[in-house]
Amino acid sequence: MDIGSQIKALRKAHSYTQASLANVLGVKPTTVASWEQGRNKPLMDKVQKMSMIFNVPIAKIVGEEPQGNLNDIPNIVYPLSDGLEQVTIPIIGTIACGDPITAEENIEGYTKETFEKPVPSGTLFALRCKGHSMEPIIPNGALVTLRSQPDVEDDEIAAVLVDGDNEATLKRVKHQNGMVMLLPENKDYTPIILNKDNPGRIIGKVIHVSWDIK
Repeated sequence: MDIGSQIKALRKAHSYTQASLANVLGVKPTTVASWEQGRNKPLMDKVQKMSMIFNVPIAKIVGEEPQGNLNDIPNIVYPLSDGLEQVTIPIIGTIACGDPITAEENIEGYTKETFEKPVPSGTLFALRCKGHSMEPIIPNGALVTLRSQPDVEDDEIAAVLVDGDNEATLKRVKHQNGMVMLLPENKDYTPIILNKDNPGRIIGKVIHVSWDIK
């Protein structure tokens, strides 16, 4: 279903007229009509608002999951109560809990996570874990939420691009003697050492682990 048809279907399902939806979105009714007729497409900020109004993922509105770099996709916050907020977070691929695997930055879908206020600042993204090196704290198949950042403190768990930014792995970070050690939780796996001969780059810090394994 195209964007216009999806907006029309969601609008009617939630008992909005074109005029009432336009009023909530801060646009003219003719603008909503042009979206539904396929003559124009809504900007991302309007898509975000509609996702909150209709309580559906952005992908439900646009008809397909958008592709792109995680920094291009803002997180969407839904207030739940005085103390909790729910955030829609893009899932950008799979990360290794073991040997490094190729990093994928195309968005595969979205997940919703609940945080105590305030929601962690910065760009949040999620990765599906593959492997056993971070067990038992992060099992194979778990979904981890990360905050995009270029460095972490010792003993924090990070997503790291290894070997020319082509491979990614999830490990506990330790700085030592000018090197960065990527440490597994599972003692059956060996650490990865980052140095000038084996460079790497931290892309995010783990802030939440979901055990909803798929």
